Amino acid sequence: MTVLHGTHVVLRPATEDDVPALAAIRATPEVRARWRGGDDLAAEVAEDLADPGTHVLTVEAEGRIVGLIQWYAEDDPEYRHAGIDLFLDPAVHGRGLGTDAVRTLARHLVDDRGHHRLVIDPAADNAPAIRCYTKVGFRPVGIMRQYERGADGTWHDGLLMDLLADELER
Repeated sequence: MTVLHGTHVVLRPATEDDVPALAAIRATPEVRARWRGGDDLAAEVAEDLADPGTHVLTVEAEGRIVGLIQWYAEDDPEYRHAGIDLFLDPAVHGRGLGTDAVRTLARHLVDDRGHHRLVIDPAADNAPAIRCYTKVGFRPVGIMRQYERGADGTWHDGLLMDLLADELER
């Protein structure tokens, strides 16, 4: 995969050298609350990088790694689409970097990879993420009840959002 350039971010394939920086961001309380994990976040990030079904990219801005964005594809021709996940360092929240990263990857998935539909599934109570994805053109599809287990052990709802190619806000 090539390097993707947004207005404020650069997305590039993540490497083993990026694991410490990505694990440190995953360890921040704000990210860990949404991207749960065990005690060895570096091993989990490395495992994500090794997953052949997931394309993991660093989000770089301001001369450093500020997050991770990843995507997967459902290639069955009857259901073909791609899904996106993202986390950013809380120190850069509110600067439009998440919107730029999602828009940049969405453009790539639509224009270069030929996907007509993209999905993303933030926690239903994650208003900042939902605002970010809406700015790119994602629309709520519905609530996925008791979709994911929270750090407190209880189940929490997720919001399924999708974006059709012609709805992408460029």
